[in-house]
Amino acid sequence: MLRNSMQAWGAIAKTLHWSMLALFLVQIPLGWAAVSWRLSPLKIDLFVWHKSTGILLLALATIRIAWRLANPPPPSVDGLPRWEQRAGAASHAALYVLIVSIPMSGWVINSAANIPLNVFWLFPLPDITAPDKALADIAARVHFGLYVALSVLVCLHIGAALRHHFVRRNNILVRMLPGRWS
Repeated sequence: MLRNSMQAWGAIAKTLHWSMLALFLVQIPLGWAAVSWRLSPLKIDLFVWHKSTGILLLALATIRIAWRLANPPPPSVDGLPRWEQRAGAASHAALYVLIVSIPMSGWVINSAANIPLNVFWLFPLPDITAPDKALADIAARVHFGLYVALSVLVCLHIGAALRHHFVRRNNILVRMLPGRWS
């Protein structure tokens, strides 16, 4: 089933969810390695991979948001307190804001630093701001802060899903697991 149902997320929502998580987990060591590596051709390649993966995540986030707007999520499970429903909705909204804001802040860094951005060495992206070292520095701090916020929120998201599965014993986690198309 491609579309979401009343019982579970559809294949497209699940594929976007899990592939974006995998790419986010790749971004962490790529970003740290790119920043930490000594100046060399490998450092430049690491940055190209990091930036390109970020642009891929931005594209997937756009698709994911459009898909979610067109395919309402499964309803909340029975017996979930109102505060928990609101917390879940707020955390999902924050996740969407962060998965768009982080690559956008990276693009600002790149543009403000006056560095050409070629996605996977295939095609260039235009600058979205004029060169400005002060803006590049601010955007870099914002980028890192957003990364920390997303990391914390992802951990909370995983913790909440595991709590629902093992403590509350409801199907919130199960209906998003890959391979389950009910």
